Amino acid sequence: MPALNAREFPPRSEAELRLKQERGQLQVRAAADFRSLVQHAGLAEAYAATDVVVAADAGFTDQASLHLSLGPTDPPIRLRDGQLAGVAGLAGCGAGELVLPIGGGLADAMGGAQLLGALLAGRALPFSASGEATPLHPRRELHSELSLEQIGGGRLLLHRAIAENGVVALSQAEGPCPSPYGTLLGPAANALYSCGGAGSIGLTMPGLALLGPGSPVLVGGAIGWVVGAGSGHQPGCRRQASGHARSPGAAAAVSVDLHDLRPEWVRPCFFEGHGSALLITVAAPVPLMNAAVARQAAAGPDELEAPVLDLSVPRRVKPSLGSATYSELLSGTITVQGRPVACAPSHSPRLAAAAAEALVEALGNGSFPLRLPLVPLSPRPSLLPLEA
Repeated sequence: MPALNAREFPPRSEAELRLKQERGQLQVRAAADFRSLVQHAGLAEAYAATDVVVAADAGFTDQASLHLSLGPTDPPIRLRDGQLAGVAGLAGCGAGELVLPIGGGLADAMGGAQLLGALLAGRALPFSASGEATPLHPRRELHSELSLEQIGGGRLLLHRAIAENGVVALSQAEGPCPSPYGTLLGPAANALYSCGGAGSIGLTMPGLALLGPGSPVLVGGAIGWVVGAGSGHQPGCRRQASGHARSPGAAAAVSVDLHDLRPEWVRPCFFEGHGSALLITVAAPVPLMNAAVARQAAAGPDELEAPVLDLSVPRRVKPSLGSATYSELLSGTITVQGRPVACAPSHSPRLAAAAAEALVEALGNGSFPLRLPLVPLSPRPSLLPLEA
């Protein structure tokens, strides 16, 4: 790639950008608008006219949990087992602490995602628990109802809220194949891709380089916070010359207060044969600190790619069937081993675009904080297989 003239791309500081935000002068654009401006006016002019690019995702996840802090009872109880609307939770982390998985709920059973949807809709859910009798916590059983207003403290922890890239999933086996992305029809009758490509957080910000513990992100319509590297974090993945990941790559975990979530941005769902999941929006600011950040943010769908994997093989390493560019994926058809395969998104481009616009507005009016992380995400990979 040709070198960029430093005089055309003066570096920016965090203090400079925050001062512009305080004065109402911060220039913010959604990633799609920034790319459009680059195409029409060139990178230098787009950089001069943009301080922050907003990227967003709206994907499915079952890698999440609800953390509820329940108030004291009379007489007090130390929770040891708890069930909310039939979904078993993990107790014992504190006298009134309960952790519930978002995933699960095979067949017709309710999962944690449905619990969250019900709580956000204002419903009261049956709650039962058993306790370990002690002199200070003599109560052994508790039967009640819980609504969101009765939960003193509650958080949604997204263990894999943001990933650099996604995969293109298909099945080469006969018949339907359940997957975390939806049902795959085989052999190779359809493909589902999990990342939005250009405009997604990870492909606008390679390496998630401007995210770290304490970074604010817009999650489900609320301000959430990056807590560190997420599950499956692979910062050392294979990369293009531009720095963009060729596979899911780095990942970040995010925490958000349950009481701040907005139901229209958080949607429970169910994948037949796989279980419950959430469709949830996440949007993040990408401050254009220098020319390198701007050039990476300007990459279009024809420059970015995702791996094509056969998910019908129940092994840790899935067979690779090559890769596809996001321009091919957006066309609705990819070529796999010389055959055309119809493809569709396993995410919501519409909700991602809406979340990006919401964050553009919040950054512009100063209601969303703009800050760089104190430390970056850990360089240590968290995807370490258990050999047994």
